[in-house]
Amino acid sequence: MIDGVLNVYKEKGYTSHDVVAKLRGILRQKKIGHTGTLDPEAQGVLPVCLGKATRLCDMLTDKRKTYMAVLLLGRETDTQDVWGRILKEKRPEECGVDEVRAAETIMGFVGAYAQIPPMYSALKVNGKKLYELARAGREVVREPRQVTIYDIEIESLELPRVVMKVCCSKGTYIRTLCHDIGAKLGCGGCMEALTRTRVERFCLEESLTLAQIEALKNQGKLEEHIVSIEDMFACYPAGAAVPEADGLVHNGNPLKAEYVTFVSEEGNRGGKVPECKDGACLRIYDSRGKFMGIYQWEQAKMRFKPQKMFLGG
Repeated sequence: MIDGVLNVYKEKGYTSHDVVAKLRGILRQKKIGHTGTLDPEAQGVLPVCLGKATRLCDMLTDKRKTYMAVLLLGRETDTQDVWGRILKEKRPEECGVDEVRAAETIMGFVGAYAQIPPMYSALKVNGKKLYELARAGREVVREPRQVTIYDIEIESLELPRVVMKVCCSKGTYIRTLCHDIGAKLGCGGCMEALTRTRVERFCLEESLTLAQIEALKNQGKLEEHIVSIEDMFACYPAGAAVPEADGLVHNGNPLKAEYVTFVSEEGNRGGKVPECKDGACLRIYDSRGKFMGIYQWEQAKMRFKPQKMFLGG
């Protein structure tokens, strides 16, 4: 069984679940999970977790993401993209929208804002997915959710289209961002195209299509493209349990500070772990150098508590 994370290029026409299903056939293993859905008509980076790394899915879902999107102004649809039913159409110029006003309005969305999830989404209300309710002709009240647009770069602006690069927090719907921009301008707007270009360390240039993954698997070269679980946490400092604490760490128990020694980048051990801030994370190894998981400093109890363990299969 392969353990690690694979940077998949999701092609148009596939759902994220389709990608997982196809990978199960290619890799001949069941334990596979994706890290956040991409709409069927969207494409781009979809990190997929394999084996023990499926325990990372929630952590990668939380990461900031970057997209290249095409906003079409002057059209409003029920799905907030060009593949939905058209509700309204109006030329931007009829609403007094020019390129300057469009750019100013778009940049005004940088920062935190309350976004209402679209009806055509996989979010659940009373156990039902919103898109199921939408297809049945029902619309329900959705609570706005706080999202953050960290940055927007306008790549090109030729009305009615805007090509923009968006860096945002988890839970942000780019379709809804396009809709909201159009609503604020008064002419309506929807998403015409979407490519996810980055999720955490995973970038578009290094992503692999399903066909490429299958070819690499047949050539015995796929392992070269798998990011190990340990490497996923390379940004955290490392610590090792002292021999008498191996039993604790092997069972996923908290560790007192005196049970942990610092591990340098060269792999040398010695001395106490540097003073940690409350909530700081540490890669923890047992005394023999086996990676065990991620621990978090708990200031109130002066100990490291397990955050994510990778003990079993």
